[in-house]
Amino acid sequence: MDPLWLTRQALESDHCRLRPGCGWLPAEWMPHEEIRRGLRQLARRSGAVASLTDYALPQGLHALRQVLSRRLTERGVEAAPSQILLTESGTQAIDLLCRFLLEPGDRVLVDDPCYFNFHALLRAHRVKVVGVPFSPAGPDLASLAEALEQHRPRLYITNSGLHNPTGASLSLAVAHRVLRLAERHDLLIIEDDIFADFEHQASPRLAALDGLERVIQVGSFSKTLSASVRCGYIAIRPEWLEELVDLKLATSFGASALSAELVYQLVREGAYRRHLNVLRTRLADAMGQVMPRLRAAGLEPWVEPSAGLFLWMRLPAGLGAKAVARAALDEDLVLAPGEVFSPEKANSRYLRFNVAQSLDDDVFRALDRAMERAAKDRVASHRD
Repeated sequence: MDPLWLTRQALESDHCRLRPGCGWLPAEWMPHEEIRRGLRQLARRSGAVASLTDYALPQGLHALRQVLSRRLTERGVEAAPSQILLTESGTQAIDLLCRFLLEPGDRVLVDDPCYFNFHALLRAHRVKVVGVPFSPAGPDLASLAEALEQHRPRLYITNSGLHNPTGASLSLAVAHRVLRLAERHDLLIIEDDIFADFEHQASPRLAALDGLERVIQVGSFSKTLSASVRCGYIAIRPEWLEELVDLKLATSFGASALSAELVYQLVREGAYRRHLNVLRTRLADAMGQVMPRLRAAGLEPWVEPSAGLFLWMRLPAGLGAKAVARAALDEDLVLAPGEVFSPEKANSRYLRFNVAQSLDDDVFRALDRAMERAAKDRVASHRD
């Protein structure tokens, strides 16, 4: 089991109806009617022919970059439209930045645990990945300082708000210490902020405290609006923007003009904001339902998140996450074992649960059976 195994299980397991291990909202939670209406309005709008058929501008739709600039300002991140580059997704944004900042053999810090696709992406760039233990308030500062001294990394990739997979949020005190260490060791930071819109109240952001000096912020609309409407962004210091635009043109020729126009249409008309208000309420309700049921099944939360999708749950003693996840596949249940989130293959007793995908009673019945089978298999292996 590795990061790409989990990706394939979540995307290819057509037979698995139950997917609490996946990282996205159920399709029925997304604003289908608003998207249809936005597409119809875009198709009818005078002058929209270019958006339907042509390549996008190299830096992306200016009107959407203006909107993103205002939205970032609301979170304390000062980024002019000229400092924002539209991309196909958050993943493409991080890939571009890795191409721009890294050379094969460089060392890169990630949280342990962290979003599993960071591992796969960094492996593709042939860099050395170093894990830093993560705490409920952010990276463990003593471990971070030790890693900086020992490995001299070029880059650190993290989530500050609603951390994936733990659901924790960065504290202000830890954020200040992280930035002081980054300055001392000339460390650059990519802050992946794709879950920002799920928060009820914004937690501290490294990009806001740093002023986009050594922190680069990445975001997208894939989690909140549509995974099919591919639209992400990078907010970066001005002097790096032009070279990054050239790199984007060299590797993809440009982002989707249609996606950018559609996102702009939905955000401008207020449909996106109304959708977010509904999502936050539904997720809070789901969190309140799912956590007690997981506890009743014998699992314990590592932290109680303030908002968002994820619960990072510890299995009872004697059970391993990989064994439970393997048994769960026979129950048509896709789980996310802790090892795939860890560069050191740690967190072997943890599972990440997406609360929006865990509301079906069958999830808990299948989980009970998977845990029971994993326990029996462990006893049998010890007898052998």
